[in-house]
Amino acid sequence: MKKTIGFTAILILLLASCKTDKKETKASIATPELTILEQVAQANGYENWKNVNELKFTFNVDRDTTHFERSWAWKPKTNEVTSITKEDTITYLRKNRDSTVTKTDAGFINDKYWLLAPFQLVWDAKSFEFTHTAESEAPISKKPMQKLSIVYDNEGGYTPGDAYDFYFGEDYVIQEWVFRKENQKEPSMITTWEDYTTINGIKIAKSHKMDGQKFDLNFTEIHIN
Repeated sequence: MKKTIGFTAILILLLASCKTDKKETKASIATPELTILEQVAQANGYENWKNVNELKFTFNVDRDTTHFERSWAWKPKTNEVTSITKEDTITYLRKNRDSTVTKTDAGFINDKYWLLAPFQLVWDAKSFEFTHTAESEAPISKKPMQKLSIVYDNEGGYTPGDAYDFYFGEDYVIQEWVFRKENQKEPSMITTWEDYTTINGIKIAKSHKMDGQKFDLNFTEIHIN
């Protein structure tokens, strides 16, 4: 009788252990570890992007005494883009774009990349190779930071083969970056990422400056609905 009770107790413990293991397995599947690309995107509020119906912004470049600007309205759920300049206003669907809007669309892709590069790391993840360095000297501040380098494929897009080096701290918020045209070794452009603001949960750097130059690529009239 004692043997029967002992065996039954062991069987119950084994079944309970199996159930616990299954629960732990399900939990680990439900919460996979984020990649470095996802960590940078999440640090900028990527989880809130699904709630965005329309994004409006003005892209500005101030260099010495010159000023350039153009404005955009983008509905990401339908991919409808409206370009607003001093000359005209153009609205088109990106999936139906033709040669008449190629130049306009290239401008949109460029300006959107400057605004939402942390999110592009997730959106473009299948279009580039990347490497992550735990500690590297940032080019402007000379501070030790994490470095994420991406190199786009040689085919597809408006600027195939281009490379970017992102520099950020433990919070994964970008502080500086380097653009290298066609993955050349020498930098084509180095700027800061600063003057951050958060709109409806999405963090955006409003200003990008060059060290020692009168250059400021900045964003104004940012509206996220």
